[in-house]
Amino acid sequence: MIDVLKQKIKKLFEDQRFAVIATQGKNEPYTNLVSFLVRKDLKKIYFPTLKNARKFKNISRHSRVSILIDNRDNEPVDIENAMTVTAIGETSVIKDSEIKYVFLEKHPYLKEFTDSNDCRMIEINVENYIIVENFQEVKIIDI
Repeated sequence: MIDVLKQKIKKLFEDQRFAVIATQGKNEPYTNLVSFLVRKDLKKIYFPTLKNARKFKNISRHSRVSILIDNRDNEPVDIENAMTVTAIGETSVIKDSEIKYVFLEKHPYLKEFTDSNDCRMIEINVENYIIVENFQEVKIIDI
C-alpha cells in the first residue's frame, strides 16, 4: 500500500510545477508560491529563492517548514478528485550545482533567476508526508 501511495505522490510531483511553502516569521506564519523539484526517493525537495526574500529570512531564523503540492482544478469535483500532499521537514541552503542543473530541466524558464548571485537553492529534508485524498482520507508516510 505504501509503495502505491509513493507512486501516486511521485506522479503528482512530476505533473505539478508549483507548491505553497509555509515558513515561520517573527510572530506569524508566512506562505509563498515556489517552483520545486523532488528527489526520486522523495527524501528531499528543492526550491530557489532570493537571499533578501522574506521566506529566506524566515528560514534562516526557523528552519522547519511545510510545503503543499496539490492537483486541484478549482472545480466542485475537486472534493472527490483532488489530492494534496504536505511535506514537513528541515531546510538548509545548498551549493550543489548538480541540483540546480536538474531543477532547470524541470523549470528552464527560471535560468536567469537561478543564475542570479542573490539566488539560493533551499533543500528540505523531508521527515514525513501527509496525503489527503477524497476530501478527508488522510494518510501519513514517514520518510
